[in-house]
Amino acid sequence: MSVGPFVRYYGGKWRAAPRYPAPECRRIVEHFAGFAGYSCRYPHHNVVLIDKDPIIAGIWAYLIKATPEEILALPDIPEGGSTDDLPVCQEARWLAGFWCNNGVAQPCKTPSKWCRESHALIGWSQPIRERIAAGVPRIKHWRIIHGSYEDAPRGEATHFVDPPYQTAAGRHYKHSDVDYQALGAHCLALEGQVIAMDQVGAHWMPWTGTISIHSTPTHGSSISKEVLYHRSNQPSLFGGAA
Repeated sequence: MSVGPFVRYYGGKWRAAPRYPAPECRRIVEHFAGFAGYSCRYPHHNVVLIDKDPIIAGIWAYLIKATPEEILALPDIPEGGSTDDLPVCQEARWLAGFWCNNGVAQPCKTPSKWCRESHALIGWSQPIRERIAAGVPRIKHWRIIHGSYEDAPRGEATHFVDPPYQTAAGRHYKHSDVDYQALGAHCLALEGQVIAMDQVGAHWMPWTGTISIHSTPTHGSSISKEVLYHRSNQPSLFGGAA
């Protein structure tokens, strides 16, 4: 059973994850973790997350250690106030800030107009904290690495590689300066199953397919067309990897 999403994140793959190949290895490594939409669908796996953004890495470190009681005790943002007014640790403020808007790449300080006028399940609220609290006991065995995809552990795993888009859409990310040629070589050298993606127009991998990702229902009906690379870890009928 899946968990999350712990955060609604720009370019997040939680809703799209069931359309990607299922993990074939016990260990999942997300090389650009974001908020781990893929791994959240398979929380019982041995999950390793890697992200260069100290805010994202900090939130994951906090969630992995947090108890349900700690999450449930987090307060609402005061009326007319901001996340700076919350008497909690900085990581919890960042977590609340991501719920102040939908699909952002960095946490906000105050709830957006869209968030204020939406149902409580959208913004930072008790129902959201209940959802997060239900999920944290199931990720205690996860590990977060604050660093580059180059710091990924070696060895056989299901490698999920979802970097900042190589297209213009990638500029929204704080750490969008990626050497895509080097990333492509890194992916092709990985052991085990490899699942990589980007938007149509990217050219750093020998893509094996395409997939259309629909936006969150609350944000209209836009569609992101993505390219996909998949190399199975399973032996083919002719021997070797598929």
